[in-house]
Amino acid sequence: MIPKRQRPSSLLALVFLACLPMLAAGAERQPLDRVVAVVDEGVVLQSELQARIQQIRSRLSAQGTQLPPESVLRQRVLDQLILEEIQIQRARQMGIRIGDSELNDAMRNVARNNGFNSLDAFEQALSSEGLSFQQAREQIRREMLVSRVQQQRVGRRVRVTEREVDNFLSSAEARERSGIEHLLGHILIQVNNFNNEEAVQEARSKAESIQERLEDGADFRELAVAESDGRNALEGGELGWRSGQELPSLVAGEIPRLDVGEPSPVLQSSSGFHVVTPLDRRGQDTNEVEQRRVSHILVNTQERSDSEAESLIREIESELESGADFAALAEEYSDDPGTVSEGGELGWVGPGEMVPAFEDTMMDTGVGETSNPFRSRFGWHILKVEDKRVAEQSDEIRRNEARQALQQRQYELELQNWLSQIREEAYVDVKTVVSGMEGTL
Repeated sequence: MIPKRQRPSSLLALVFLACLPMLAAGAERQPLDRVVAVVDEGVVLQSELQARIQQIRSRLSAQGTQLPPESVLRQRVLDQLILEEIQIQRARQMGIRIGDSELNDAMRNVARNNGFNSLDAFEQALSSEGLSFQQAREQIRREMLVSRVQQQRVGRRVRVTEREVDNFLSSAEARERSGIEHLLGHILIQVNNFNNEEAVQEARSKAESIQERLEDGADFRELAVAESDGRNALEGGELGWRSGQELPSLVAGEIPRLDVGEPSPVLQSSSGFHVVTPLDRRGQDTNEVEQRRVSHILVNTQERSDSEAESLIREIESELESGADFAALAEEYSDDPGTVSEGGELGWVGPGEMVPAFEDTMMDTGVGETSNPFRSRFGWHILKVEDKRVAEQSDEIRRNEARQALQQRQYELELQNWLSQIREEAYVDVKTVVSGMEGTL
């Protein structure tokens, strides 16, 4: 069985692209351009900066979130583009690529999330809005590259022991677990050096002021965009839906007891001072899980290149579309030694038992249906959902969920540390005045 690893920022991190206004990122590029920042061996262009600013404006306006001052927005977007460019260069240095077929699958997912049944219909809709399908496609490619390099560089740092799982399961937090999920909002006031008492006090005072403003009714998303140093600041501080077990350890004890929209006290960590809130809630207490009986075919990337693996999985897909038997193809081609003799049969699978790419695809595939090829860190897969059922949670499922929660928490901490590290190591020369700043950073 494929072991579980933490959920990185994957294709789910592209959820902002599922809204048409967000796809305006490159709709107004100009023939003549200029460099606004040199980033190691690459550059950030004026057109990219203006396009991303327009993208953020469109999304915030659609959400009804008040825009921060132009200088603040411009600086935050430039910082975002610089960090993105650093990661794109790391991905290229590592030989990471996103093939056209994989990108087409990602585009189909975006189109489906927007209610379109084909890429042609999606492209026509974009065209009617004056948007470029090719530029939207390229933005998704870049996001996938960033996600892939984060998985490879940060994922290897995450290790969860069985003792840690045991300790978690015996904690009060695990005993109080439920099926409720929280839409987590996060504001960070970063501290780079806790030995600098003046800077620490300034950051603490700023965080306390933000917390007081929130208690007085200020809009959380607006303050996150304008004030937060967190990597999700330009998304209104949203960190996505989290179950109780998936909450970062710093806030796991705070979020469940807060009302929706109620800010936490100021919390301190090694990265600075935080204010969090549940922006929304969904679900209900339950001890049941939905399972699916699944078979799969794996073409690994340990013994062949990624392009060779993708080519083979596409050939297998073509044979399935021509009516070939799934189990027979699994026995012939699959590289999963645990299931190959069983025609790819994995048995009943529940939440937390598979890597995120596999679980997400499994949940999106109907009973009796076969998925499109997709990639995980093990290689390329095709899966088939044979049946589904609701079952009581087993001890194994609880352990898998606990392991997933601990991996997620470690991943987020390591990701923040890695992003800070690569930003400090990079050469960045800003070529234009942004919020009164100019020169080499």
